[in-house]
Amino acid sequence: MSRMITFLIALVSVVVWLGLAAWGCGGIGPFLSHPARVALVVVTLGLTIAAAFTSGNLSPGEKEDRGNRWVLFAFLIIGLLDGFLPAFSDRTDLLTFGGNGVRWLGVMLFFGGGALRLWPVFVLGKRFSGLVAIQKNHQLITDGIYGLVRNPSYLGLLVSVFGWGLAFRSIIGVALAVLFIPPLIARIHSEERLLAEHFGATYEAYRVRTWRLIPYVY
Repeated sequence: MSRMITFLIALVSVVVWLGLAAWGCGGIGPFLSHPARVALVVVTLGLTIAAAFTSGNLSPGEKEDRGNRWVLFAFLIIGLLDGFLPAFSDRTDLLTFGGNGVRWLGVMLFFGGGALRLWPVFVLGKRFSGLVAIQKNHQLITDGIYGLVRNPSYLGLLVSVFGWGLAFRSIIGVALAVLFIPPLIARIHSEERLLAEHFGATYEAYRVRTWRLIPYVY
């Protein structure tokens, strides 16, 4: 799939996601009535533009674990709920907590997580696919951030979705972020099996000296 098509898919997804958040807030005006939510929009659009300069794709490559595609549908369903429900809970004051400090902490985590999500995409280039697959001329990167944690992009994803929930002061948003964890772990295990089969002892040695997702924790 070409980079342009991949970017258009990402752009449509972002528009839908922000549209759901605006709907949850009661409209575009109410959504943009708080500076922290304006910052969320700016960060989201900025990260989307940055993603256009990556070589990330949806290529099945030379070998794909097609049995893991269910994770994409799980992410889609949770993501749609995450677009709407935190904003709705913020507007209706349903299961909310904290004040502006929580909101801005959420914005910072959303930005930091989004940046961490994109960093490995730039590092891996065309080897970064939205599918669990071995790409042509696939090489194992074990230095830089990959010298510490094997899945930095997934860590960034988790940080950003937790940040999104906090930006709306939403307990529901935090709970939805937790729901991302099981399918994410399933995807990580699928990728590790595929990489172990492809790189053998080299990958096993790399796995021994690094952390799977959270440095010094897991």
